[in-house]
Amino acid sequence: MTAHLSDTFQHPWQRIRGEFEAAGIELGLDRVRACWVESPFSRLPAPVCITVAGTNGKGSTVALLNTIYSQSGYRTGVYTTPHLVHFHERIALGDEFIDDDQLNELYLHFEPGARRHRLTQFEIDTVVALAAIWRAQVDVAILEVGMGGRLDAVNIIDPDCAIITCIALDHVAILGPDREAIGYEKAGIMRTGRPVVVSDPAVPQSVLDRATEVGADLWRIGVDFHFAGDKQQWGWATHPSRGGRRYSGMAYPALRGANQLVNAAGVLAAIETLRARLPVTAQAVRNGLALVELPGRFQIVPGQPVLVLDVAHNPHSVAALTENLDAMGFYPTTHAVFGAMADKDLTAMLARVAPLIDVWHLTDLPTPRAATAESIRDALAAGVLGRGRIGGCHPDPMAALQAAVAEADPADRIVVFGSFFTVGGVLHSGIPRLAAKHLGT
Repeated sequence: MTAHLSDTFQHPWQRIRGEFEAAGIELGLDRVRACWVESPFSRLPAPVCITVAGTNGKGSTVALLNTIYSQSGYRTGVYTTPHLVHFHERIALGDEFIDDDQLNELYLHFEPGARRHRLTQFEIDTVVALAAIWRAQVDVAILEVGMGGRLDAVNIIDPDCAIITCIALDHVAILGPDREAIGYEKAGIMRTGRPVVVSDPAVPQSVLDRATEVGADLWRIGVDFHFAGDKQQWGWATHPSRGGRRYSGMAYPALRGANQLVNAAGVLAAIETLRARLPVTAQAVRNGLALVELPGRFQIVPGQPVLVLDVAHNPHSVAALTENLDAMGFYPTTHAVFGAMADKDLTAMLARVAPLIDVWHLTDLPTPRAATAESIRDALAAGVLGRGRIGGCHPDPMAALQAAVAEADPADRIVVFGSFFTVGGVLHSGIPRLAAKHLGT
């Protein structure tokens, strides 16, 4: 995708977003729904809509859906959050990110209503994204929930198909202290009589209960559809009661990581539920799996040393990152560039990956919500450092990466993870190509 960016000028949309930032987080649908319903965009013909909720795997699921439907010849509109580098990444129309002119027009249009209804920043972002997608008259809208589901602004739209990916502990202060409570919030995107695909193999009971309560058409991994694979290829099939459709001998998704088959299996189930309205060929599925791209999800950048970028930012996603790193093979030294939000379970995250990290380069992040590099250092020193050592504390991710490169040998690897801000900080000027000094030079 290409973006029309202008980082050197202050645009009206940037000013408006900044002024709504102080509202913080205020979950609830009444205010944002009122702002959306009174706009002329809400009365435009609605596309087929897929809403994606979950703790981990949402971004990969959205990317796979977008690529497969695009390969089928459908025009897509995508709303995701957060972004890695530029806000424009959050709204895509076809193969283009939204441009500054459209953002200026739509934020100015919604500003009066957003002030009248006291919207938060995320809520005005959402109505702007919906307006852009509805106005473009796309065939299918793919909407990613920001947090939770039941009270998230995206949930003002009734999806034709809902997807719930892996459910894990994150945002516990807002969503609840355990998977059952968090699952209940995610299940809020279900609708009566409409399909909901659950790709979490250990789905909380609260999700199943909610599906029964609202009368949703539940598609459950391991029950209504399943997948299997070996080292070379994989296959997917639905239960005979769900039509018995089968794909076999497929190449693995271009997105790396063992967890991507679970995401892809859920995507194929969602596509199956909408087949009557949006037919998809087997070749489009194969092409989509091969061509999908999503920066920052176990993204391996060749170089000397190898660079791994992953937005893993909670214990469950860090556990998946750890498994993927372990499967990469031997590297003499693994350097970590790490920065995270202060509300995360830092001890659990760090303890899980610490056995694989030899040197930690810790970084501050450009948001008041972030933990400081010094506080992360203290958390490591409190007992989870393992065999590693602290390489330093740095003011920003790029400074931390540069310090890691200066210390690394060409055969090492550097892993950048912990937050979208951490990965985005090293991608701001493009994908880094690393070239450490060879020994003796």
